Parts: sequence; C-alpha cells; structure tokens
Amino acid sequence: MVYATYPDLAGKRVVITGGGSGIGSELVTAFAGQGAQVYFLDIAEASARALEVALQDARQAPKFVRCDLTDLDALAATFAAISADGPIDILLNNAANDDRHDIADVTAAYYENRMAVNLRHQFFCAQAVVRGMQAQGGGVILNFGSISWHLAQSRLALYMTAKAAIEGMSRGLARDLGQYNIRVNTVVPGAVKTPRQQALWHTPEEEARILAGQCLPERVEMSDVAALALFLASSNARHCSGREYFVDCGWYGA
Repeated sequence: MVYATYPDLAGKRVVITGGGSGIGSELVTAFAGQGAQVYFLDIAEASARALEVALQDARQAPKFVRCDLTDLDALAATFAAISADGPIDILLNNAANDDRHDIADVTAAYYENRMAVNLRHQFFCAQAVVRGMQAQGGGVILNFGSISWHLAQSRLALYMTAKAAIEGMSRGLARDLGQYNIRVNTVVPGAVKTPRQQALWHTPEEEARILAGQCLPERVEMSDVAALALFLASSNARHCSGREYFVDCGWYGA
C-alpha cells in the first residue's frame, strides 16, 4: 500500500506499544514513513531489533525500547525516559496477546495476567503521556480493540473481556481529556492477515469462514490498519474523538 501523506505528522513524537511484530511493526513503518520520531516498545527483542535495522534509513530512524508493559514500574520509567527529550504527541496502545483458552482452565493468576497483558497497560500508558500533552495543548491516543467480542468468538473469553473494556476506557478518557484538546479513539481491526495468525490458526476452512462473514470478500492487511491509524492521528481527524473506528471489511460473522 502507498500511504497518504500527512504533513503534520512529520516531526511528531510517537510511541507505539507492541511495535516489534505484526500490526505494531506496520504501525512503526507507517509513522516512520511520515517523518515522525517513533519509539516502539516490546519484549520481543530479536524481531524489534531487526525492524530497527530495517528502518534505520528513515528520515528519523525509529528507536526500539525494551519494556515489559505488565511491569508498571518499568512502564512508568520507560515513558519518563522518553518524555525527558520532549512530550509525546501520539500514543498508539497496540500491544496485546490473543492466546486461546478454555473457561475451565482459567485460574485467578491467568485471569490477572490476561488483563495485565491486554487491558491494564493501555490505561497506564495513557496516564503517562497526559501531562505532557496537556502542557503542549493537545495530543492523540489511539487504543487498539478487536472485532472478536463484537462477533462473540470462541475460546477468547478473557481476551474479549479486555477488548470490550478498551472501548469503554477510550470513551471515558476522551470525555475527560477533550478539554485539553487530547483526542482518544479506539481502532478495531478485523481478521487481519498477520504472520502470527497465519502460522497458528489459519486453515482453508477458517479462511472461507472469515470471507463468508465479511461484506468485502478480501482479507484485511496490516497496512489497512496502519492507514486508518495515520488518519486518526493526523489533523485531518481533528474532530474525531471518543469513537470506535472499524477496519474489518464489514465482518458480521458467518
């Protein structure tokens, strides 16, 4: 995909969580292509370092920062270090993990871990950037949800719990932060064709089921998600806040 150009994104300081692989890596690539200064957080060091090398010739080379987002002290320290060089303009809360699970196997510890991995950090990352955004008169926070709970998919009860909560959290943040010109929205990807999805769960039958449930019989690509994020982060979306934006080919389920 050739991305639209948003001149106002050039020079913006952007933090992307889970940027080392999948949708996150495409977000890093897309925002770096706009001339933004991108910091991307992940624990998958090998893939993140490879991405950093691949994009080293960008106008502003993206910077990988290793951070376990489930460790709130490490999270706070990471954002403080990045903010020391200037406030963060745009936050993309992308990190998540959609491991399948059976209800009978869920323990209290596993439940807490899934909430920490898929929900909790999004709030505390947002909290970490708000003061700087307030001081500079505005900013953008994009939280990443999922189509899964809108379709009631199987073996994903905890993941869907977290992803449903993200939409409520985004609306609450948008209401409280709008007075400071901080926009908050949720990006809701559909059945995105990522290397992880293709490797772990893709079969010809699953492909047929997905396409049959969509209005458009094509798979959503990672670049489609990044294109939506670029728009929502730009000044072209200056009056878009407190909403959910789907990129799912109109997937209503089969």
